[in-house]
Formats: sequence, C-alpha cells, structure tokens
Amino acid sequence: MFVLVNLKTYPCDPLEVAEAVRDVDDETDARIAVAPQATHLERVAETGAETWAQHVDPIDYGSNTGHTLAETVADAGADGTLLNHSEQRLKLADIDGAVQAAQRADLETIVCANNPAQIGAAAALGPDAVAVEPPELIGTGTPVSQADPDIVEDAVDAAANVDDDVDVLCGAGISTGDDVVAAGDLGAEGVLLASGVAKADDPRAALEDLVEPL
Repeated sequence: MFVLVNLKTYPCDPLEVAEAVRDVDDETDARIAVAPQATHLERVAETGAETWAQHVDPIDYGSNTGHTLAETVADAGADGTLLNHSEQRLKLADIDGAVQAAQRADLETIVCANNPAQIGAAAALGPDAVAVEPPELIGTGTPVSQADPDIVEDAVDAAANVDDDVDVLCGAGISTGDDVVAAGDLGAEGVLLASGVAKADDPRAALEDLVEPL
C-alpha cells in the first residue's frame, strides 16, 4: 500500500512529519511519502523521506510568473506530484498538460478526481495513478470506504476499463489503520490523507497506527 500524507497549508512542522515518514517507511512494507508546501520541498527531501509536490502547472520554461514548473519541483528533490486535488482543480486540458509536464521532469503523477466517471477520464490521460476523493468527506474523519464503498470499487473498475496500468488510490476521511485496510480490500493500491497525520500531536505515532494492520 502507498500512503501519501498531504500537508496542505496546515501549521505543522514539515520536517518533523518528514522524519516520521522516513522512519516509519523504513520499518514497514508500506510505501510512505509526504507532500509539503512548495517552499518546503527541498528541505523535506533532504530528510530522506519520499517527497511529493502538491501541484505543478501545465507549463514549460518561459514567461510564467507565479506558476510552479515541474522541473523546478524535481530539482528540489520531489519524486512525484499530485494533480487536480479538489482544493486545486484544473480543467481537463490543463490536467493533460500537467501530466505531460510532470512526465517530462520524470515525476510520478497522481491525478485526483471526485467520482468514478472522472476517474475514467483522468486515467485516459496516462498518469501513474488516480485517486478518488469525494470532496464532501475530506477532513471529516469519515472514510470513503465506510461512507460509500461503491465509489472506491467503481473507481477501480473505471480505471481498469481505460488502462490497467493506472493504479487507483482513495482519499477523504482516512485516519486509521482500519481505513487503510478497508481501502485495500476494495481494490485501492493506496490512500491519500492529510489531517490525520498533519494535525496529530505525534505524527510518528499516527503513522505507526496507520500502517500497523498492514
């Protein structure tokens, strides 16, 4: 299972979380990574934790003030990037361009989507993975695998019908090891989560609880 911790813009210590990700990743069969804010990418990557960007733009080198260039993200030490998170939505053409930009910079990609229909469209763009995240469940502590397990199973089917090589993750409300196990039972290859670790008093303990059932 792949566990990606999105730090969003939470007021947490990104290095503390990154060190916890690194250490727990070394102790488990799960793959664990962290997605800090863009300005923290280089420092987080230097901890040795697998580091992901939260976003890159569908641009190349040039006149793009205020945008995030995939090559710069890669140079900072990132291994991959999220795209089209529900808090940073993109048009379909821009998702396509961002996937291509990330691939150009040798970054792995996870394209987020709200529902199985969008998962199918996202999978057609050739990312490494897609993630189904119903926005109404994000941050609630109620996992999608419990609130509506059909969404996860249907997302897995939707991606497989388009491209068997695209992995499917799920997110929204993931906070416990049981949530991670349930996601795997429904066919997901990993999970996205944020507040369950980023807001935890002890990020390492939170991560250990997440992966212990695995």
